[in-house]
Amino acid sequence: MKKAYIRPLDLRHGTVDLSHGGGGRAMVQLIGEIFGRAFDNEWLRRGDDGAVLPAPRPGERLVVATDAHVVSPLFFPGGDIGCLCVHGTLNDVAVMGARPLYLAASFILEEGFPLADLQRIVASMAAAAKEAGVPVVTGDTKVVEKGKGDGIFITTTGIGALPVGRELSGANARPGDAVIVSGTLGDHGMAIMAQRENLAFESEIRSDTAALHGLIAELLAAVPQTRVLRDPTRGGLAATLNEIAQQSGVGIVLDEAAIPVDPQVAAACEFLGLDPLNIANEGKLIAICPAQFADALLAALRAHPLGTRAARIGEVTVDAQHFVQMKTAFGGRRMVDWLAGEQLPRIC
Repeated sequence: MKKAYIRPLDLRHGTVDLSHGGGGRAMVQLIGEIFGRAFDNEWLRRGDDGAVLPAPRPGERLVVATDAHVVSPLFFPGGDIGCLCVHGTLNDVAVMGARPLYLAASFILEEGFPLADLQRIVASMAAAAKEAGVPVVTGDTKVVEKGKGDGIFITTTGIGALPVGRELSGANARPGDAVIVSGTLGDHGMAIMAQRENLAFESEIRSDTAALHGLIAELLAAVPQTRVLRDPTRGGLAATLNEIAQQSGVGIVLDEAAIPVDPQVAAACEFLGLDPLNIANEGKLIAICPAQFADALLAALRAHPLGTRAARIGEVTVDAQHFVQMKTAFGGRRMVDWLAGEQLPRIC
């Protein structure tokens, strides 16, 4: 019997419709022409409901992290929801000290979503995954009725291998440890906000979205004594350090003058009444290590393109209240508290 001819997807003018999520021929075509082509690899090509994957090296443990991405707008200076969902999940795996191995992706599409935008997002994901050396090996696609979604939501899961003896955790900080950041704070959140609010500056604010596992590998090779790594995403530096202080049962004191913030980001925050310490980052990390290794850790960060503006910004202290405080430029102190409510919704 002759195989029925299937008209190729109209990737310029076509849109997602409910049949693309119905499990039939249209869904197979969407997956094949957009997802299959972009993410092509030996595991995905099998077309099974899951992927049978090579095991990590003997003695290594598996690390799994998952993240949902609902960013609005979908495209922003420096990136888009596609590369963001790859970077965000890889970083969650990497800050555990693991070597990222594989990604899985789940898409919720709204009826009427332009196929051209879907292809652009998937191409961005594929490029980010290829650059990181971490393939997307399995996934799922669902379509909801028009008005029941917001274009596209993406959930990604990352799997990594953790070497024997490596134990990084937010519970490991000790009094006297140094607190270090890998670069300027608030870039991602303010890139999103500037786009939403149509704010114009002398130079464009761009998201810092990036995969950090290469930087982390070099950092840990130089300073295996590192105790804590975190990526300060939603809630920014303030939320992440408060979380670490609670987990470790310590206090943290920051030096305001040492915290790197791009002048454009600082100006945007001042205009909108926001604190850069509460703004999300997608390509920065916080490292905490014994003070005697701080210089070596800073050198390792600054030697990498993603860490050129790394800075030592504070220290871990004894504090029964587990407060995070700031030594201000005026010589006083202020609390750096958890964010109350959602300051910047839909930023990642």
